[in-house]
Amino acid sequence: MLEVIAIIAVILAIAIAVVLILAATKPNTLRMQRTISIRAPAERIFPLISDFQQWRSWSPYEEKDPAMKRTYGGAERGTGAVYAWDGDKNVGFGRMEILEAATPRKIVVKLDFFKPFEGHNTAEFTMLPQGDGTHFTWLMHGPANFMSRLIQVFMNLDRMIGRDFEVGLANLKTLTER
Repeated sequence: MLEVIAIIAVILAIAIAVVLILAATKPNTLRMQRTISIRAPAERIFPLISDFQQWRSWSPYEEKDPAMKRTYGGAERGTGAVYAWDGDKNVGFGRMEILEAATPRKIVVKLDFFKPFEGHNTAEFTMLPQGDGTHFTWLMHGPANFMSRLIQVFMNLDRMIGRDFEVGLANLKTLTER
């Protein structure tokens, strides 16, 4: 019986070591990006991004917890606008602040997650003219702490977060192409 317990302990220790080694080999930065072509000028899209109160009309995270608490501060829109949320396990707790709003081409947002896991990232929204429309890119990047890298051993964060980005981009497309 003691031999069986020892074998199980060794196997468990090896499995834990393998997971930790795999986590250590993951990149120490996160980068998720999705793009879409929208048949609307950037001037029609820009206000939906630069005003956090407009995010309720397109952001996929707003749909994940309709009961989440939202607070707005700083500037009404554009540089200095602040948005904080406190929701269920699907959206967690965090804060965003617009650091740059270059009308109508680019918006840079400082994105801080506090729960369920802490993370500090930058989101960039770029709008480039493309014929009679706009080539729109949603990019999020930042450091990947060890907990994030450990999660990546079991989950594909790009696929998981990328799906949310794709929903948000489709929502923006529907709103602005009317």
